[in-house]
Amino acid sequence: MSEVYAARRARLRERCEAGGSAAALVTGEANLRYLAADAPAGSALLVGPGQDLLVCTRDPFTDVAGGRPAEDLRVFVLPTPEGDPAVAAAERAAAAGAASLAVEEHHLTVARHRAVRSVAPRLRLDDLGTAVEQQRIVKDNEEISCLRIAAEIADQALGELLESILVGRTERHLALELERRLIDHGAEGTAFPTSVGTGPHSGLAGHTPTDRRVEEGDFLSVCLGADYRGYRSEIARTFVIGTSPADWQIELYEQVFAAQRAGREALAPGTAYRDVDRAARVVLEAAGHGERVGPRVGHGVGLENDEDPRLAPSAMGKLDACVPVAVDPGVHLPGRGGVRIDDTLVVRPEADGGPELLTITTKELLAL
Repeated sequence: MSEVYAARRARLRERCEAGGSAAALVTGEANLRYLAADAPAGSALLVGPGQDLLVCTRDPFTDVAGGRPAEDLRVFVLPTPEGDPAVAAAERAAAAGAASLAVEEHHLTVARHRAVRSVAPRLRLDDLGTAVEQQRIVKDNEEISCLRIAAEIADQALGELLESILVGRTERHLALELERRLIDHGAEGTAFPTSVGTGPHSGLAGHTPTDRRVEEGDFLSVCLGADYRGYRSEIARTFVIGTSPADWQIELYEQVFAAQRAGREALAPGTAYRDVDRAARVVLEAAGHGERVGPRVGHGVGLENDEDPRLAPSAMGKLDACVPVAVDPGVHLPGRGGVRIDDTLVVRPEADGGPELLTITTKELLAL
């Protein structure tokens, strides 16, 4: 795999050179994992000049809790854990004769930026911006394979929960059980805090589980994801507790399902991000829920569960093939509850069968 990471860093180096920077300093956690494989928390990566350098506060080769960085990287371990890898990396760049250094300003505090400047006052600091995040948007086969497994784990955990008795159990209890099942099936952890909402809490985006108990006639909405080798899936489903959903529940579910399907079907290489949002949003606007739709109906997934691209009304850009996204519209009716449906998919051209659905748990309105 070392050649994969080397190729990624080479692409970043070319972009820096084209922008007039001699080297790049990468400090974002997900960006470090993308370019250097595993690195201790708080590390910094110097891409150029010369051989790329990973600066750490502890030795990754003796740290039993962590993984190993890419084999072709030079590794420098600071003599004291109180040192700042970003500052040390900037010093190394200046010592190597670099005249400029592109830094991830959005990942550096003001104090840290000043410290970098103070140790290398003659080094011109440019803003690298989201260059690495943009490079991460299109995934290779290995990355998609990890996402596929992460989706399978989430599907398994959710499927097992649906076979258990739910009435009388609390949102918090169900969320903890789901997270345990994710680990049991091979996840490194959760992709994000698991959300379980019942009754009036159902359909709320990012709802923090409470001690409210599941009751007959409730909507039950569940949103979870698995982290597998750093790659994060996302799935949300909504069910009815009992044998006979109310008319309003059936109607709302069908409206959200139609919007989610429209968003999924709009996924194709060359489609504008905002057009995917629009495809789902118009369905809910026509149903009278325009003001209840969130600021976007989807987003990218990968090393972070919420990354570029953003599928939002004002988003600029167009989809490429091999871009994984979550399509997750939802509607919440205050005091009553709501519906949220979310899938992880990979954008594929029509010739390859269209978007690849990774999360396959049924979207039929089940009465549990």
